Amino acid sequence: MVQTQLSNLNKVRSNKEKAKPFLKWAGGKSQLLEQLEKLYPQELKTGKVNKYFEVFSGGGAVFFSIIQKYPVQKAFLCDINQDLILAYRVIQQNVDELIALLKVIEADYFQSEPDKREQIFYKTRDRYNQQRVTFSYEAISNESVARVAWLIFLNKTCFNGLYRTNKKGEYNVPYGKYKKPTICNSSNLLKVSSCLEKVELKTGSYQLYKNNIDANSFVYLDPPYRPINKTSSFTAYAKSGFNDQNQIELSEYYHFLSVVTKAKLMLSNSNPHNTDVSDNFFHDLYADYHIHEVLANRMINSNGSNRGKISELVITNY
Repeated sequence: MVQTQLSNLNKVRSNKEKAKPFLKWAGGKSQLLEQLEKLYPQELKTGKVNKYFEVFSGGGAVFFSIIQKYPVQKAFLCDINQDLILAYRVIQQNVDELIALLKVIEADYFQSEPDKREQIFYKTRDRYNQQRVTFSYEAISNESVARVAWLIFLNKTCFNGLYRTNKKGEYNVPYGKYKKPTICNSSNLLKVSSCLEKVELKTGSYQLYKNNIDANSFVYLDPPYRPINKTSSFTAYAKSGFNDQNQIELSEYYHFLSVVTKAKLMLSNSNPHNTDVSDNFFHDLYADYHIHEVLANRMINSNGSNRGKISELVITNY
């Protein structure tokens, strides 16, 4: 069984078209991979660091990049979002069933007239939100597969491919009106499943794997970004309740991991200097570490036309 799993992952690693995130996620790192890779620890590239931890999993762009390129022996992913981790688990364990259901959903959607498609979207969104009240996230079941299929469908057909919930935890992104969105990417889902074969998945806080991290570990932390101004697109993260005090607590955890476990650490966050050169919040918090800047295409305020290259911070302890 282990030999088969390693063989499948090796096939994915050798495939020219690599696995990529199966969901569009706010703050995703796909566009930054080339810049981030230059900042990975050398020990990851040589195999001296063979465990990888991503404790704010999100879309997983960095994970997919690393697991398919470097000799990682074991990976650990966690996120506080139950539905996100459920999606990873279903793809890991029941990808064939998920693909079969997505194909049915996709066919029904494409065969429908535009006004009917919108009705399908809102009906699915209502069903997805209603199910959450009584849904069990423990064991993987047919109900789990259906919920993940609905999540992927909503993510591919909603406005701007966002994942956003209201204070009740209900998915509230409106319909997107795309002509032919890719709802079922079978090839990518199979590759994602192979990448997840030797991955431990858990729902919980970023400290969940505290006792598993050691000197042979590379830990990537991509928390909800600190808003860079009052109208910033990053405020979508603020609704999760990750405020400045939480950022301070995370910096303390970062310091603990660096000093006690000797793990290699990389953390991403917004750069306050984009809008206020005197705001040294992160520069003060991480003064003892290496602070790098990368450039990302982000909206910097509520005006959708105001999009351009802005600086983000990447903080390493090596």
